[in-house]
Amino acid sequence: MAAAAAPTKTANIPATMRAVQYDACGGGATGLKHVEVPVPSAKKNELLLKLEAASINPVDWKIQKGMLRPFLPRKLPFIPVTDVAGVVADVGPGINGFQAGDQVVAMLNSFNGGGLAEYAVASENLTVKRPPEVSAAEGAGLPIAAGTALQALRTIGAKFDGTGQPLNVLITAASGGVGLYAVQLAKLAGLHITATCGARNVELVKSLGADEVLDYRTPEGASLQSPSGKKYDGVVHCTVGISWSTFEPVLATTGRVIDLTPNFTAILKSALHKVTFAKKLLVPLLVSPNKADLEFLVGLLKDGNLKTLIDSTFPLSEVSKAWEKSIEGHVTGKIIVEMGG
Repeated sequence: MAAAAAPTKTANIPATMRAVQYDACGGGATGLKHVEVPVPSAKKNELLLKLEAASINPVDWKIQKGMLRPFLPRKLPFIPVTDVAGVVADVGPGINGFQAGDQVVAMLNSFNGGGLAEYAVASENLTVKRPPEVSAAEGAGLPIAAGTALQALRTIGAKFDGTGQPLNVLITAASGGVGLYAVQLAKLAGLHITATCGARNVELVKSLGADEVLDYRTPEGASLQSPSGKKYDGVVHCTVGISWSTFEPVLATTGRVIDLTPNFTAILKSALHKVTFAKKLLVPLLVSPNKADLEFLVGLLKDGNLKTLIDSTFPLSEVSKAWEKSIEGHVTGKIIVEMGG
């Protein structure tokens, strides 16, 4: 008897789903609306996911605020959030590597969003399988935050195969969503880590692998100077409000500041460094999502070499509280929305 074909679709996909969207830019948490909308369908090389968890990143509310116009949001109303985990409910044409029932982590297309909903469509090339050792909430924290940390460290010269140099790295805002992943990844790469954070998180950041931790509210923290006098080969800059004149004296001869939230001034400064062949560089970084990085990060979680630290978890019905918390800042780790409630 021939083997049964792998299931391509789970039974009982509903016609409509609960979702949260905004109809206009601005409005913050009060601009979010709970709606019932049609369940999307998977097209070629796409998967329909039944979502279990999503994580909110600052870029999500910055898009709502209008800070990325005219690029995002592409159309209104808009269902925000891209970083999700769930179960494959249906597969579109051309999908070979997944079947209905697979547990996955995915980054949704930024132009379409869709993460604050019971179902969402993901591209096969930004979806990876999630092993049972990795919870939906842990996996949903990864795509933007851990992906950005990984790419920033690689830009500095970090390697994760044991062949890298023991570089000195500074991580600012080390207790935030990107920062906590960056500390752990820098430790895995064998780097010497100086980190800044608020006083309440100093011990946490040390426990994750930082060699030196500065309270950013102290004069020592504000100067960014390594207590052991080291100059930094690279800086993973996860916050705002620190000028180049503060970074420049603490950098090694060819040190680089990887700016994860570059403003117009930072982009101009970076361009100036390029045309003047400066040895010390400011490098704006926007994460370039890819499947290989996401698979690498999920593997680290599976093996216990990386943790997703969760600040707080909210049901979908209370998403406005999660949104407000992200906007307020001073979050330790990731904010997770679970679709069950």
